[in-house]
Amino acid sequence: MAEPIPSAAYEYPPLRGGKLLFLTAAIATASFMEILDMTIVNVSVPSISGSLGVSNSEGTWAVSSYMLAAAVMQPLTGWIGRRFGEVRTFVTSIVLFMVFSALCGLATSMPMLVAARLIQGLVSGPMMSVAQAILLRNYPIERRGMAIALWAMVIIIAPIFGPIIGGWVTDNLSWPWLFYINLPVGAFAAIASWTILRGRESKIVKLPIDGVGLFLLVAGVGCLQFMLDNGNDKDWFNSPVILAAAVVSFISISFLIPWELGDKHPVIDLHLFNSRNFRVGTVVIGVAYFGLSATNIIFPLWLQTTLGYTATWAGLAVAPVGLLALIAAPLVGRNMPRMNLRLAASFAFCVFGGAVYWTSTLNETASFSQFATPRFLQGLGLAFFFLPLNAIMLSGVRPSDLASASGLSNFVRTMAGSISTAVTVWMWNRRTDYHHTVLAEHIRNSASGWTQYQNSLDEQGIRGTGAFAYVDHIIGNQAATLAVNDVFFGLACIFICLVPFVWLAKPPFTARGSDAAH
Repeated sequence: MAEPIPSAAYEYPPLRGGKLLFLTAAIATASFMEILDMTIVNVSVPSISGSLGVSNSEGTWAVSSYMLAAAVMQPLTGWIGRRFGEVRTFVTSIVLFMVFSALCGLATSMPMLVAARLIQGLVSGPMMSVAQAILLRNYPIERRGMAIALWAMVIIIAPIFGPIIGGWVTDNLSWPWLFYINLPVGAFAAIASWTILRGRESKIVKLPIDGVGLFLLVAGVGCLQFMLDNGNDKDWFNSPVILAAAVVSFISISFLIPWELGDKHPVIDLHLFNSRNFRVGTVVIGVAYFGLSATNIIFPLWLQTTLGYTATWAGLAVAPVGLLALIAAPLVGRNMPRMNLRLAASFAFCVFGGAVYWTSTLNETASFSQFATPRFLQGLGLAFFFLPLNAIMLSGVRPSDLASASGLSNFVRTMAGSISTAVTVWMWNRRTDYHHTVLAEHIRNSASGWTQYQNSLDEQGIRGTGAFAYVDHIIGNQAATLAVNDVFFGLACIFICLVPFVWLAKPPFTARGSDAAH
């Protein structure tokens, strides 16, 4: 028999034994599935693009559209959970996620795939935040530290398996199975969660929603993302469509800020930025995720389109980033009360900068281990980045504002990742065109090097237009590699430049911050 719904969520006794273990497995599975879908498509972009007859830059829309939609929904998580109940929100989110995962797999064109991914992102937006709240609400207080450790392990493990699973599925099955595998996983998570929690619903409170703010948010962020995704293909502001998107985005965001500051129930509570530590932490985390997302999308694209890696091997080259993090994260979490959190975050950015700079020095002659080693070392930075910066960010936030603060920081982080996908692919394309032009200038009869190379090609039976096509292919690969080096060098500089900004945060980072993080 289901337990009666009490007037407040805290009146439920914590779960113990098999029920707690089963619930933990269900929530971890759902969270793993949601995070996995942010990374599993990255290594499969070339395959998806080729199958649907679009360019690789258009193929990245399958990544950015999902992240954009999830970002828009995250600030609404608190309102949705209070209005409909956290348990109903969580289970409904999983079921709808499964439905639109199936539609993604059935897509026969890029517009259809992008539309399905967009809605998939919308329904997944509340899943993570509500899952964390449910997990903590049903754990005994003395074991909530372990709950957070399990949560962190899921967040770290999913990005490891995402590229590997994505690559293997793409090479051995086909890209639609990237989405079909969500169906049995989601079914288990939804059934298990509802079976255990259907009598433990949170208190339902009917609050008004800021409709004007929501409209401005969707219009501003949506048009911004459309502009970034399509600007390169449509010649940017020479296109009336791109110009219109830029104008709508600018006007919407310009009106959104004062509206949210004055509304009693804002979609985005901008007053939280009055807290110095929240302001510093949110901005630093957003910029850092911009850089991390850029490396995760550009690196596998380059390996496949330029160096001839399969999706599986590209995934294996990307995956080591989580291995050291998996080992170090529990140690960092256990010793955080004794750590200088600003020093820990600074160390993380130095590791990120060093690893990404190392990658910027590699070229097409590098071996698999040379590509994987910097990624492996980069994982050490993840352990010192995630937990300390979240504790810094939430240390100045009142307990009553923690839900809003988490939603806003997740929104900034996800938006940074979404914008990063569009911006870095554009940068890579632009730098590739630049390097191709510079290298091609040496292909002229007056250049002694070209004459000698022509002679060597002629001895191999490659002559005439075939020689020019052969050389153009080589130049294209070299240009793409030099462009990747430029992008990674820029990202390394961004990580290093974040170090002084971390020190703008003001101690003490009290226990309230740690509780917030929990």
